[in-house]
Amino acid sequence: MRSLLAASDDCIKVIALDGTLSFMSEGGQRTMEVSDFNALKGCPWPDFWQGQGNADALHALDEARAGRSARFQGAANTAAGNPRYWDVQVSPILDAQGRVENILSVSRDISAIKAAEEQQRLLALELKHRMKNTIAMIQAIANQTLRGGDETEKVKALFLARLGTLSAAQDVLTQSAWARASLSFLIGETLKAHCNAAQFSMNGPEVELASKMALAMALALHELATNATKYGALSRDDGRIAIGWSMTADEFHFRWQEIGGPPVAFPIHRGFGSRMIEKALASSVQGISKIAYEPAGVVFTLTAPIAALTTD
Repeated sequence: MRSLLAASDDCIKVIALDGTLSFMSEGGQRTMEVSDFNALKGCPWPDFWQGQGNADALHALDEARAGRSARFQGAANTAAGNPRYWDVQVSPILDAQGRVENILSVSRDISAIKAAEEQQRLLALELKHRMKNTIAMIQAIANQTLRGGDETEKVKALFLARLGTLSAAQDVLTQSAWARASLSFLIGETLKAHCNAAQFSMNGPEVELASKMALAMALALHELATNATKYGALSRDDGRIAIGWSMTADEFHFRWQEIGGPPVAFPIHRGFGSRMIEKALASSVQGISKIAYEPAGVVFTLTAPIAALTTD
Protein backbone atom coordinates (compact mmCIF):
# COMPACT_ATOMS: atom_id res chain seq x y z
CA MET A 1 0.00 0.00 0.00
CA ARG A 2 2.84 2.38 0.80
CA SER A 3 4.41 1.64 -2.60
CA LEU A 4 1.09 2.32 -4.34
CA LEU A 5 0.65 5.64 -2.56
CA ALA A 6 4.24 6.62 -3.33
CA ALA A 7 3.78 5.82 -7.02
CA SER A 8 0.66 7.98 -7.42
CA ASP A 9 1.07 11.61 -8.47
CA ASP A 10 -2.23 12.43 -6.74
CA CYS A 11 -1.94 14.17 -3.40
CA ILE A 12 -3.74 11.75 -1.06
CA LYS A 13 -4.46 13.14 2.40
CA VAL A 14 -6.29 12.10 5.55
CA ILE A 15 -8.00 14.96 7.36
CA ALA A 16 -9.31 14.79 10.91
CA LEU A 17 -12.92 15.71 11.61
CA ASP A 18 -11.79 19.09 12.93
CA GLY A 19 -10.30 19.85 9.49
CA THR A 20 -6.63 19.44 10.43
CA LEU A 21 -4.19 17.53 8.23
CA SER A 22 -3.04 14.20 9.70
CA PHE A 23 -1.54 12.29 6.74
CA MET A 24 -0.16 12.96 3.25
CA SER A 25 1.02 10.25 0.88
CA GLU A 26 4.63 10.15 -0.24
CA GLY A 27 3.58 10.78 -3.84
CA GLY A 28 1.40 13.66 -2.63
CA GLN A 29 4.34 15.22 -0.80
CA ARG A 30 6.32 15.04 -4.02
CA THR A 31 3.51 16.65 -6.01
CA MET A 32 2.94 19.32 -3.36
CA GLU A 33 6.73 19.94 -3.08
CA VAL A 34 6.69 19.19 0.65
CA SER A 35 10.15 18.64 2.14
CA ASP A 36 9.00 18.04 5.74
CA PHE A 37 5.44 16.87 6.32
CA ASN A 38 5.81 17.30 10.09
CA ALA A 39 5.85 21.06 9.48
CA LEU A 40 2.38 20.79 7.94
CA LYS A 41 0.87 18.07 10.09
CA GLY A 42 -1.94 19.43 12.24
CA CYS A 43 -2.46 22.54 10.10
CA PRO A 44 -6.06 23.41 9.10
CA TRP A 45 -6.48 22.01 5.58
CA PRO A 46 -8.86 24.76 4.33
CA ASP A 47 -6.16 27.34 5.06
CA PHE A 48 -4.20 26.05 2.07
CA TRP A 49 -6.91 27.61 -0.12
CA GLN A 50 -7.74 31.27 -0.60
CA GLY A 51 -10.96 33.08 -1.56
CA GLN A 52 -13.54 30.85 -3.23
CA GLY A 53 -11.23 27.86 -2.85
CA ASN A 54 -11.33 28.25 0.92
CA ALA A 55 -15.14 28.40 0.90
CA ASP A 56 -15.29 25.32 -1.35
CA ALA A 57 -12.91 23.42 0.95
CA LEU A 58 -14.98 24.25 4.04
CA HIS A 59 -18.16 23.15 2.25
CA ALA A 60 -16.50 19.90 1.16
CA LEU A 61 -15.52 19.15 4.76
CA ASP A 62 -19.10 19.77 5.93
CA GLU A 63 -20.37 17.39 3.25
CA ALA A 64 -17.87 14.69 4.27
CA ARG A 65 -18.77 15.04 7.96
CA ALA A 66 -22.39 14.44 6.91
CA GLY A 67 -21.36 11.25 5.11
CA ARG A 68 -21.41 12.64 1.58
CA SER A 69 -18.70 13.10 -1.04
CA ALA A 70 -17.89 16.49 -2.58
CA ARG A 71 -15.75 17.77 -5.40
CA PHE A 72 -14.35 21.16 -6.41
CA GLN A 73 -11.57 22.80 -8.41
CA GLY A 74 -9.37 25.65 -7.32
CA ALA A 75 -5.93 27.25 -7.19
CA ALA A 76 -3.48 26.66 -4.35
CA ASN A 77 0.28 27.02 -4.08
CA THR A 78 2.58 24.12 -3.34
CA ALA A 79 4.62 24.14 -0.14
CA ALA A 80 7.43 25.70 -2.18
CA GLY A 81 5.14 28.56 -3.23
CA ASN A 82 4.60 27.49 -6.84
CA PRO A 83 1.06 28.08 -8.18
CA ARG A 84 -0.97 25.03 -9.15
CA TYR A 85 -4.59 24.30 -10.08
CA TRP A 86 -6.22 21.27 -8.46
CA ASP A 87 -9.19 18.99 -8.94
CA VAL A 88 -10.18 17.84 -5.43
CA GLN A 89 -12.35 14.90 -4.34
CA VAL A 90 -13.34 14.79 -0.66
CA SER A 91 -14.98 11.68 0.84
CA PRO A 92 -15.88 10.37 4.31
CA ILE A 93 -13.87 7.52 5.88
CA LEU A 94 -16.22 5.29 7.91
CA ASP A 95 -15.50 3.11 10.93
CA ALA A 96 -16.88 -0.41 11.50
CA GLN A 97 -20.19 1.03 12.70
CA GLY A 98 -20.59 3.21 9.60
CA ARG A 99 -19.78 6.46 11.39
CA VAL A 100 -17.50 9.08 9.86
CA GLU A 101 -14.15 8.90 11.66
CA ASN A 102 -11.85 10.71 9.20
CA ILE A 103 -11.97 12.45 5.84
CA LEU A 104 -10.13 11.48 2.66
CA SER A 105 -8.98 14.17 0.24
CA VAL A 106 -7.49 13.35 -3.16
CA SER A 107 -6.09 16.31 -5.11
CA ARG A 108 -4.96 16.02 -8.72
CA ASP A 109 -2.77 18.63 -10.37
CA ILE A 110 -4.67 19.87 -13.48
CA SER A 111 -2.49 22.95 -14.07
CA ALA A 112 -1.56 21.79 -17.59
CA ILE A 113 -5.24 21.33 -18.48
CA LYS A 114 -6.09 24.80 -17.19
CA ALA A 115 -3.19 26.30 -19.14
CA ALA A 116 -4.48 24.61 -22.31
CA GLU A 117 -7.99 25.97 -21.63
CA GLU A 118 -6.55 29.47 -21.24
CA GLN A 119 -4.64 29.09 -24.50
CA GLN A 120 -7.88 28.00 -26.18
CA ARG A 121 -9.64 31.05 -24.75
CA LEU A 122 -6.95 33.35 -26.14
CA LEU A 123 -7.22 31.69 -29.55
CA ALA A 124 -10.99 32.16 -29.45
CA LEU A 125 -10.52 35.86 -28.70
CA GLU A 126 -8.10 36.13 -31.60
CA LEU A 127 -10.66 34.41 -33.84
CA LYS A 128 -13.30 36.87 -32.61
CA HIS A 129 -11.04 39.80 -33.53
CA ARG A 130 -10.37 38.40 -36.99
CA MET A 131 -14.05 37.72 -37.64
CA LYS A 132 -14.99 41.23 -36.55
CA ASN A 133 -12.47 42.59 -39.05
CA THR A 134 -14.00 40.38 -41.74
CA ILE A 135 -17.53 41.56 -40.93
CA ALA A 136 -16.34 45.18 -40.95
CA MET A 137 -14.92 44.61 -44.41
CA ILE A 138 -18.23 43.08 -45.58
CA GLN A 139 -20.06 46.11 -44.19
CA ALA A 140 -17.72 48.44 -46.07
CA ILE A 141 -18.26 46.51 -49.30
CA ALA A 142 -22.05 46.63 -48.72
CA ASN A 143 -21.92 50.40 -48.22
CA GLN A 144 -19.97 50.81 -51.46
CA THR A 145 -22.13 48.38 -53.44
CA LEU A 146 -25.64 49.15 -52.21
CA ARG A 147 -25.95 52.74 -53.34
CA GLY A 148 -29.11 54.17 -54.81
CA GLY A 149 -32.61 55.25 -53.87
CA ASP A 150 -34.76 54.79 -50.80
CA GLU A 151 -35.39 51.08 -51.42
CA THR A 152 -31.68 50.39 -51.70
CA GLU A 153 -31.07 52.27 -48.46
CA LYS A 154 -33.68 50.11 -46.72
CA VAL A 155 -32.07 46.92 -48.02
CA LYS A 156 -28.64 48.16 -46.96
CA ALA A 157 -29.83 49.04 -43.44
CA LEU A 158 -31.47 45.62 -43.07
CA PHE A 159 -28.40 43.82 -44.41
CA LEU A 160 -26.05 45.69 -42.05
CA ALA A 161 -28.34 45.08 -39.09
CA ARG A 162 -28.30 41.35 -39.73
CA LEU A 163 -24.53 41.36 -40.00
CA GLY A 164 -24.48 43.13 -36.64
CA THR A 165 -26.70 40.42 -35.18
CA LEU A 166 -24.36 37.72 -36.43
CA SER A 167 -21.43 39.59 -34.89
CA ALA A 168 -23.21 39.85 -31.52
CA ALA A 169 -24.08 36.15 -31.60
CA GLN A 170 -20.45 35.32 -32.32
CA ASP A 171 -19.41 37.41 -29.30
CA VAL A 172 -21.61 35.21 -27.11
CA LEU A 173 -20.21 32.04 -28.64
CA THR A 174 -16.63 33.25 -28.24
CA GLN A 175 -17.06 33.30 -24.47
CA SER A 176 -17.55 29.52 -24.57
CA ALA A 177 -14.96 28.93 -27.31
CA TRP A 178 -17.75 28.23 -29.85
CA ALA A 179 -18.85 25.15 -27.91
CA ARG A 180 -22.07 26.36 -26.26
CA ALA A 181 -24.03 29.57 -25.63
CA SER A 182 -26.52 30.18 -22.84
CA LEU A 183 -30.02 30.85 -24.21
CA SER A 184 -30.84 33.39 -21.49
CA PHE A 185 -27.59 35.27 -22.12
CA LEU A 186 -28.20 35.18 -25.89
CA ILE A 187 -31.69 36.67 -25.40
CA GLY A 188 -30.37 39.42 -23.12
CA GLU A 189 -27.53 40.34 -25.47
CA THR A 190 -29.83 40.42 -28.51
CA LEU A 191 -32.61 42.46 -26.90
CA LYS A 192 -30.52 45.03 -25.06
CA ALA A 193 -30.10 46.98 -28.32
CA HIS A 194 -33.88 47.23 -28.71
CA CYS A 195 -35.26 47.84 -25.20
CA ASN A 196 -34.38 48.16 -21.54
CA ALA A 197 -34.32 45.21 -19.15
CA ALA A 198 -37.70 46.15 -17.64
CA GLN A 199 -39.44 45.63 -20.98
CA PHE A 200 -38.80 41.92 -21.30
CA SER A 201 -38.95 38.91 -19.00
CA MET A 202 -37.50 35.43 -19.33
CA ASN A 203 -38.67 32.22 -17.74
CA GLY A 204 -37.16 28.83 -18.41
CA PRO A 205 -34.52 26.32 -17.33
CA GLU A 206 -30.83 26.83 -18.05
CA VAL A 207 -30.24 25.79 -21.67
CA GLU A 208 -26.94 25.62 -23.53
CA LEU A 209 -27.21 25.92 -27.32
CA ALA A 210 -24.72 24.61 -29.86
CA SER A 211 -23.28 27.23 -32.21
CA LYS A 212 -25.60 26.35 -35.13
CA MET A 213 -28.81 26.84 -33.15
CA ALA A 214 -27.43 29.86 -31.27
CA LEU A 215 -26.80 31.72 -34.53
CA ALA A 216 -30.25 30.77 -35.88
CA MET A 217 -31.95 31.88 -32.65
CA ALA A 218 -29.99 35.16 -32.62
CA LEU A 219 -31.20 36.04 -36.12
CA ALA A 220 -34.80 35.13 -35.24
CA LEU A 221 -34.71 37.15 -32.02
CA HIS A 222 -33.29 40.14 -33.90
CA GLU A 223 -36.10 39.99 -36.47
CA LEU A 224 -38.76 39.68 -33.76
CA ALA A 225 -37.28 42.53 -31.71
CA THR A 226 -36.91 44.77 -34.77
CA ASN A 227 -40.55 44.22 -35.77
CA ALA A 228 -41.68 44.75 -32.17
CA THR A 229 -39.76 48.05 -32.08
CA LYS A 230 -41.26 49.29 -35.34
CA TYR A 231 -44.83 48.04 -35.09
CA GLY A 232 -45.39 46.05 -31.91
CA ALA A 233 -45.05 46.11 -28.14
CA LEU A 234 -41.65 47.81 -28.06
CA SER A 235 -43.03 50.79 -30.02
CA ARG A 236 -44.70 51.88 -26.76
CA ASP A 237 -43.03 52.77 -23.49
CA ASP A 238 -45.30 50.45 -21.50
CA GLY A 239 -45.07 47.55 -23.94
CA ARG A 240 -43.13 44.46 -23.04
CA ILE A 241 -42.08 41.02 -24.23
CA ALA A 242 -42.67 37.78 -22.28
CA ILE A 243 -40.25 35.02 -23.28
CA GLY A 244 -40.50 31.48 -21.97
CA TRP A 245 -39.15 28.08 -22.81
CA SER A 246 -39.43 24.54 -21.50
CA MET A 247 -38.19 21.05 -22.30
CA THR A 248 -39.75 17.63 -22.26
CA ALA A 249 -37.90 14.37 -22.71
CA ASP A 250 -37.90 14.81 -26.49
CA GLU A 251 -38.76 18.42 -27.35
CA PHE A 252 -37.72 22.01 -26.76
CA HIS A 253 -40.53 24.59 -26.66
CA PHE A 254 -39.94 28.34 -27.03
CA ARG A 255 -42.51 31.16 -26.87
CA TRP A 256 -42.27 34.92 -27.54
CA GLN A 257 -45.34 36.98 -26.66
CA GLU A 258 -45.80 40.74 -27.09
CA ILE A 259 -47.92 42.55 -24.51
CA GLY A 260 -49.15 46.14 -24.33
CA GLY A 261 -48.51 47.12 -27.93
CA PRO A 262 -50.92 48.57 -30.51
CA PRO A 263 -53.69 46.33 -31.88
CA VAL A 264 -52.27 43.77 -34.28
CA ALA A 265 -53.63 43.01 -37.73
CA PHE A 266 -52.51 40.25 -40.06
CA PRO A 267 -50.02 41.82 -42.51
CA ILE A 268 -50.99 42.11 -46.15
CA HIS A 269 -47.44 41.35 -47.24
CA ARG A 270 -45.13 38.92 -45.46
CA GLY A 271 -41.62 40.35 -45.35
CA PHE A 272 -38.35 38.51 -45.72
CA GLY A 273 -37.82 38.59 -41.96
CA SER A 274 -41.09 36.80 -41.20
CA ARG A 275 -40.40 34.18 -43.85
CA MET A 276 -36.87 33.73 -42.54
CA ILE A 277 -38.16 33.13 -39.01
CA GLU A 278 -40.86 30.64 -40.00
CA LYS A 279 -39.02 28.77 -42.74
CA ALA A 280 -35.27 29.13 -42.33
CA LEU A 281 -35.23 28.80 -38.54
CA ALA A 282 -37.53 25.78 -38.58
CA SER A 283 -35.39 24.12 -41.24
CA SER A 284 -32.17 24.93 -39.40
CA VAL A 285 -33.31 23.22 -36.19
CA GLN A 286 -35.51 20.51 -37.78
CA GLY A 287 -38.52 21.92 -35.94
CA ILE A 288 -41.75 23.87 -36.35
CA SER A 289 -41.95 27.66 -35.94
CA LYS A 290 -45.01 29.86 -36.24
CA ILE A 291 -45.87 33.56 -35.98
CA ALA A 292 -49.43 34.24 -34.82
CA TYR A 293 -50.77 37.78 -35.27
CA GLU A 294 -53.06 37.82 -32.24
CA PRO A 295 -54.99 41.10 -31.71
CA ALA A 296 -53.39 41.54 -28.27
CA GLY A 297 -49.87 41.02 -29.57
CA VAL A 298 -47.66 38.93 -31.82
CA VAL A 299 -46.91 35.42 -30.56
CA PHE A 300 -43.99 33.39 -31.91
CA THR A 301 -43.57 29.72 -31.02
CA LEU A 302 -40.85 27.23 -31.83
CA THR A 303 -40.85 23.49 -31.23
CA ALA A 304 -37.66 21.57 -31.94
CA PRO A 305 -36.19 18.20 -31.01
CA ILE A 306 -33.88 18.23 -28.00
CA ALA A 307 -31.07 16.94 -30.21
CA ALA A 308 -31.16 20.21 -32.19
CA LEU A 309 -29.94 22.11 -29.14
CA THR A 310 -26.57 20.40 -29.18
CA THR A 311 -26.03 19.56 -32.85
CA ASP A 312 -23.38 21.68 -34.58
